[in-house]
Amino acid sequence: MKKRTISFGALALLCTAGFAQEVQELDEVVVTDSRFELKRENSGKTVIKITSEELEKNQGKTLAEVINTKSGIEIGGSRSNAGQNLGYYIRGGGNRQVLVLIDGVQMSDPSSIYNDFDLRLVDLSKVESVEIVKGAASTLYGNAAATAVINITTKKTADKPLSATFRSSIGTNQSHNDQDYDLADFSNSVAVSGTSGKVTYQAGFAQQYTDGLSAAVSGTERDPFSRFNTNVKVGYKATERFSVDVFGNYDKFKADIDGYTNEGFSDTSDRSLSKQYRTGIAPRFTYGNGSVQASVAYNKIERETISDFPSAYDANSLVVDLYNKYNFNDRFYTIVGVNYIRSEAEFDRDRDFTIADPYANVVWVSGFGLNMNAGARLNNHSDYGTHFTYNLNPSFTFPLQEKSYIKALGSFSTSYIAPSLSQLYGDFGPNPDLEPEEDRTLEGGLEYGSGAWRLSALYFNRKEENRIDYLLINPDNFVYQYRNVMGDFTVNGVETELSVKPVDFLQLDANYTFTEKRDQVALRIPKHKVNATAGFTLCPTTFASVSYQYVDDRLDSGEILMDSFSTFDAYISHSILKNKMKLFANVSNIFNEDYVELVGYTTRGRNVRVGFSLVF
Repeated sequence: MKKRTISFGALALLCTAGFAQEVQELDEVVVTDSRFELKRENSGKTVIKITSEELEKNQGKTLAEVINTKSGIEIGGSRSNAGQNLGYYIRGGGNRQVLVLIDGVQMSDPSSIYNDFDLRLVDLSKVESVEIVKGAASTLYGNAAATAVINITTKKTADKPLSATFRSSIGTNQSHNDQDYDLADFSNSVAVSGTSGKVTYQAGFAQQYTDGLSAAVSGTERDPFSRFNTNVKVGYKATERFSVDVFGNYDKFKADIDGYTNEGFSDTSDRSLSKQYRTGIAPRFTYGNGSVQASVAYNKIERETISDFPSAYDANSLVVDLYNKYNFNDRFYTIVGVNYIRSEAEFDRDRDFTIADPYANVVWVSGFGLNMNAGARLNNHSDYGTHFTYNLNPSFTFPLQEKSYIKALGSFSTSYIAPSLSQLYGDFGPNPDLEPEEDRTLEGGLEYGSGAWRLSALYFNRKEENRIDYLLINPDNFVYQYRNVMGDFTVNGVETELSVKPVDFLQLDANYTFTEKRDQVALRIPKHKVNATAGFTLCPTTFASVSYQYVDDRLDSGEILMDSFSTFDAYISHSILKNKMKLFANVSNIFNEDYVELVGYTTRGRNVRVGFSLVF
């Protein structure tokens, strides 16, 4: 199965339909596109919502693997060694254009090249749901929200005095050429939560250890990966109007990595370490039809690479978001706020910048079909002055028979990406004269929804101006530097999604993405990608699914061609003890497809995993 044709991928899209997305009922609500709870048919975006039920049916996978099954998204490295760096290629963009939120708080690493957040630090067992809004979203979320916002919501607190959850799984971690089925991947987690009077609490611990796979495809030694996660959160509801949450998190991972020797990229004793400390407070006051909310979060990152060329980074960020939400009625919603971020990292000396942004957004649900989501933000950067971003997102919903509708939507939005501290002052090709990148996104599409199924198709066109790239400026001495690239660069594409439940026991979902870069080489980004899943409720306590993914030809650095590939996965779960315990098993890459995800790096072959979760 070295080469798959597009017709085969399209056939899979139409016939097997689906990849692990729940049926979208008309009462489903989305939040991230407006910060208000809106019915899907009243939202002007095609929001991807990964529910808690879907996450339960993907036990044993990483968050990056789950997100990688969604339309318009390719996460490079998610199929490789567990310690592999991740590339977020969404709508033809890169890591610098994706903003990650955890419980609504902007996440970043000010010492990293792209000021991005590392999803390897997240343990999936602590996640309640994920919403992904694609397209420029700087109006609500500020700097870097150019191709997508990934909003991760953590587990909710139990409404009884004590609830506990235990999860454990073991599995293999092997390549295409090594199919010995040695147990080499171990994951465990425990979480407790509860409510006592006016106080809520939750605490958790998670651990993963993975061995058995060399990072370099030419390597023979094992490169282990280990991760630890701890979290504590306490809430106090002082009155019916006022409540406050306080939280703290500590996340850490350690990965053995390979490097370059006289023989090229091969086995070395290099190692990468990353630690993250997060703490914050989130008060909320409600009044009449409105509420005043705030979040104050401090995040500290410590990273170190141990090699012949060692490096160590300390960085921190302070994020403050204060906003007022007001519902004039059930059709007119407004939000006005100010967002402050201070980012600091140590390079030649301590370097920092601040961003202070007032913003406003309005949502109008007319009642006769027209919906409007519009807003503006004034970005005030300590180094780059003032930039204005805005969005205009109209949609029109045509009601059909009971529980069905057709929605036409459009969007024009802008975004702003300031250079990172690493690009300005870091160790590799810094350039303090860089200027910000500006993006704009144009979208248009249709969506049909009913109680049984949903179908959507969307066209997008994204233009990058003043793009920052790492360029060779002195070929004789191989000197590289970050530079602004003159001219505009355009990416366009099509995203389609299908979700249908033809009978009670069968759920079918699918998505197809076409992505084309017109003015530049698209590295590691497939032009065509298909995801599909068929889920079977065999009985009230047993669920099974079969999943398919097709990824088209791609180019890697040096314009090396990586052939297209197809993979199939299977999953089954069974509940016992009155549904308090769930047993599960999955097999990934069932046919042991031999393919290249990243040139020079090992890709996982067929692997199996078994585990359980226990709730009481």
